[in-house]
Amino acid sequence: MREKYQSEIENRIAEFEMGHVFSATDFADLADTDPANKALSRLCEAGKIRRVMKGLYDKPIYSSVLKEFSSPVMDNVAKALARRYNWTIAPAGETALNLLHMSTQVPNTWCYISDGPYRDYEISPYRIEFKHCANREISGKSQLTVIVIQAIKYIGKDNARPEDIERLSRAIPVEEKDKILKESMTTTSWIYRVIKEACSD
Repeated sequence: MREKYQSEIENRIAEFEMGHVFSATDFADLADTDPANKALSRLCEAGKIRRVMKGLYDKPIYSSVLKEFSSPVMDNVAKALARRYNWTIAPAGETALNLLHMSTQVPNTWCYISDGPYRDYEISPYRIEFKHCANREISGKSQLTVIVIQAIKYIGKDNARPEDIERLSRAIPVEEKDKILKESMTTTSWIYRVIKEACSD
């Protein structure tokens, strides 16, 4: 029986993209938490996966330039933690700007709003912070809409320059603009004005 779920877990991991982060939760259909954790621990000891933190692993990306494995992909770590604890999350602050390519600076602290409790994780040299938010900020909207709202909120009222709006417009796929306009109608009026500018033809 052990060989069966061990090989099934290993086969699923083989299908993951490099940089993907996962926990025993992602194999709940194959094995209970304890045997899944033991299977992941064995794969880690065999050097087939890397432990990111207790209970969390990844398929590390090898950098041919640096001749070593890259740091874990922090956004993937955040998503794995959200799946593990059944949280709904969305990037916020400078993280939202970075993921929309509105900022080239890689944040040391990756910030997310969440319908779960406040949590703070250190994964050297980075930090992941989950901030509890009201459900209305995160529910009923696509991930992209929430990211756009959070990015504008971080820029601040009356601080959005024409170049910021232009970068935001380029970051939003044309086919998503109508959807974002509809989903963000109930947000703060000044944020919605910026979104209308970014989504206008």
